[in-house]
Amino acid sequence: MRLRGRARQRARGGQGGGCVRHQSLGGTRRRARVLRPAAGGFGPLLAIAGALRVSTAALPLGRAWRWLRHTWDRIAIYLPVMLMGLMALGTYWLASNTPALLGGGEKRGPLSHEPDYFMRNFSVKTFEPNGRLKSEVFGTEARHYPDTDTLEIDRPRILSYDEGGALTVATARRAISNGDGSEVQLIGDAVVTRTPPPGTDTPRMEFQGEFLHAFLNTEKVRSHKPVTLIRGNDRFTAEQLDYDNLDRVMDLRGRVRGTLMPPKAQP
Repeated sequence: MRLRGRARQRARGGQGGGCVRHQSLGGTRRRARVLRPAAGGFGPLLAIAGALRVSTAALPLGRAWRWLRHTWDRIAIYLPVMLMGLMALGTYWLASNTPALLGGGEKRGPLSHEPDYFMRNFSVKTFEPNGRLKSEVFGTEARHYPDTDTLEIDRPRILSYDEGGALTVATARRAISNGDGSEVQLIGDAVVTRTPPPGTDTPRMEFQGEFLHAFLNTEKVRSHKPVTLIRGNDRFTAEQLDYDNLDRVMDLRGRVRGTLMPPKAQP
């Protein structure tokens, strides 16, 4: 019997170096081959890859890169929460360092009677919500006290205008006004003059004394010290005064003296 080609070679190589034939299956059983790296740490694919060399020493660097990417992905999930926390800490720091602006910080103690600001050679105007001029305050110097919310003015000159057009002027050596300027205490050579609007028969009135307490909104004048009242050509003196211009009531107390002049005869 003749065998061709590779079968003939296998038959010749059956003894010794040939393949082992399993008795039960009748076929040839080959041993498993293991791919081992060559000496120097380079694999057997060097001939196929050409100049590309694959080294087992680069595996730790790739593992570190994958760990870094995984860690960054986990941090990116919590990045918005971290930014919000950072902004909250910044806001708290600003509130603790600027309590006067944001209302935070420690509670302030009782205010002392010391001026927190002053003005010199000033002029302050107050207007109604509809834009009408309500009052003007002039002075050489003014000092504001935060504990009482009062304004102390040297050489004041206060002008007040009512809705009817009447003008009230108050002057003194020194004046103490409340926060909104509705009450003014005139001290030293105090004079309050009320000029009626033009075209009316109401006489001009003037109050003189060492102390006068003027209520500009309610048009009242009070004093617990001697005063002089001049109404047109009439003149009155008293130890105490309580005058209400809206109700047309004048209350003079103590030793009261008055001089009434007859009205001028009509031609």
